[in-house]
Amino acid sequence: MITVFKNKLDIPNNMEYIELNDLFFNQNTTALIDKRAEKFIETIDGAKLIGKYKILSRFDDVAIDIDKLSVGCKTVLNVLYYPDKVFCLKECGNNALEILYNLEKGYVYSEYALIPFTMDSVMVQTKSMKKIISDYEELKEWWEDEK
Repeated sequence: MITVFKNKLDIPNNMEYIELNDLFFNQNTTALIDKRAEKFIETIDGAKLIGKYKILSRFDDVAIDIDKLSVGCKTVLNVLYYPDKVFCLKECGNNALEILYNLEKGYVYSEYALIPFTMDSVMVQTKSMKKIISDYEELKEWWEDEK
């Protein structure tokens, strides 16, 4: 399950925080793309992975570079391939959030609530505590709590 941070100060000092998912993906994650990425690319962007650096666009069935994926899709793939880093959620749409919240592991950050309606459970973490939340409303309350 993913771990969510709502305050940058809660991210442990030994963890790298990535704000720019698009840039990180283009410079790092593209080199790691393999079969694991296929279902995420298809589900989130409706595209098909046809080569290491090529996708088939859903709009006109034209082969385009993988860097044309949506930032939400890139964020999910960043978390998948780099589960030890913390990635910003700000540019994720609901389709990407639904996938992201169901990943087996990874770390994400947002100072405001970004929650898909279909969430199961996530780990939330502050400097003083960690806990599992399995309810949309409870997660929303945690996010809105100023403590």
